Amino acid sequence: MATGTASETPRQATREEMRDAKLPMAYRDSCGHLLIPLNRCRQDTYYLPWKCNVRTPPRLLFQLTQPAPNPSRRGDERHSYEKCQYVEFKKRVAKMDELREAKGGARSN
Repeated sequence: MATGTASETPRQATREEMRDAKLPMAYRDSCGHLLIPLNRCRQDTYYLPWKCNVRTPPRLLFQLTQPAPNPSRRGDERHSYEKCQYVEFKKRVAKMDELREAKGGARSN
């Protein structure tokens, strides 16, 4: 299998990498591997809002797996991280729906 293909899942950051990057405990989740370069970009660009939040091309918006961020290309770190958080949220909602259905209860909203 070739490395770097879009079908591969991105490598998750280890606890040591997240600790060394000084991520707050609340942000040490499965998207931590995207938050580390985003925070680095933010620090390198003095938190200029337009530097780290340029959107990726539209063809990538609907992919479930995001490509690994390219350190030479600034701008898509924020969108990649937010997309990862959204996908993880959708997974949690689907799991809760499964649990509710198995329990026999209906959703309240």
